[in-house]
Amino acid sequence: MAEIVLGVAGGIAAYKACELLRRLREAGNQVQVVATPNALRFVGAATFEALSGREVLTEVFEHVPDVTHVALGRRADLVVCAPATADLLARMAVGRADDLLTSTLLTARCPVLAAPAMHTEMWDHPATVDNVATLRRRGTIVLEPASGRLTGADSGPGRLPEPVEIAEFARLLLEAPGALPRDLEGRRVVVSAGGTAEPLDPVRTLGNRSSGRQGYALARVAAQRGADVTLVAGTTADLDPPAAVDVVRVRTTEEMRTAVLDAGKGAEVVVMAAAVADFRPADVAGFKIKKGPGEPEAIPLTRNPDILAELVAEQVPGRLVLGFAAETGDADHDVLSFGRAKLERKGCDYLVVNAVGGPTGHNAFEGADNEGWLLGADGSSVALPMGSKAALAARVWDTVADRLA
Repeated sequence: MAEIVLGVAGGIAAYKACELLRRLREAGNQVQVVATPNALRFVGAATFEALSGREVLTEVFEHVPDVTHVALGRRADLVVCAPATADLLARMAVGRADDLLTSTLLTARCPVLAAPAMHTEMWDHPATVDNVATLRRRGTIVLEPASGRLTGADSGPGRLPEPVEIAEFARLLLEAPGALPRDLEGRRVVVSAGGTAEPLDPVRTLGNRSSGRQGYALARVAAQRGADVTLVAGTTADLDPPAAVDVVRVRTTEEMRTAVLDAGKGAEVVVMAAAVADFRPADVAGFKIKKGPGEPEAIPLTRNPDILAELVAEQVPGRLVLGFAAETGDADHDVLSFGRAKLERKGCDYLVVNAVGGPTGHNAFEGADNEGWLLGADGSSVALPMGSKAALAARVWDTVADRLA
């Protein structure tokens, strides 16, 4: 059970801190809310106290004998500031200690995660840009904000990332405190995610159970490590678009092929995490196929294009291509044997192999966690132990970043 300090600054996005708090608590963490006085003008203390089960702390001169800011900083396993306003980032950057939150930040020696929220003009201002760079240089994890609706009719970069995404990063930093270095700055990355749906008639499709969560995690982590990310998303669960990621939505394998090959032209890394359909109906009926007299005895299938093989065949100099494979093994071969054979057959630089089903595997589809191995064309093998899909993504990017460097 981790001890998390949730710092809430005075911005309109403070209302989203309530959802973040709920998610952090449901994950089994103890959460102490430290709110600025202005934050409590947006969300009352009673709301935070009901969700956290603890008194909200806001003033330095509360509980003076406990030396609260020192006790909080020493006890915390993680500090999350959400929303982190332009004012809070500025005070953090110069080391101010003019309220309980900034005083606590100066005493904390655990990872600090700041999720910015402000208008686009404030996010783009040279002062904020310099403050963010200073904080990142010191080791603070400052997330890239989302782009979307702000207050009023305004829209653009500066929106607080969704609480589910911030909670995912919080879990990641508790699992692996060094998982979000800015080591992909300026790199162009393409990630495919989810499944594909091949139409059979106007009502039915052929598809699979891929939720897209692993591909989304790869895109999300890459973006927060500084990469310029395009996510080609097929059929997925109800997932929020990752912050700071350009999302291209597709449905069929042919649509995914077109989008991935197009986006991959200028990319340094292409990750095919999508579970595309290997086959599609040879003919698409123009009407709903009925049961009973006249129903087809069989539905002919035709092979879909192999997107991963096409990426490899393009032989773009310097570009890394990663594939994914879900394997089960059989009576004569284990999962890694099948993975190695597929890596050699596909010719890609790396292949992530997941053991699914059977006595030694779990169902990697649809769940929040994953495990496997990262196999390299050079014969390397990196174990990816069971953990969040974001943690698996971070370990994959560790290897890729080393290779790019």
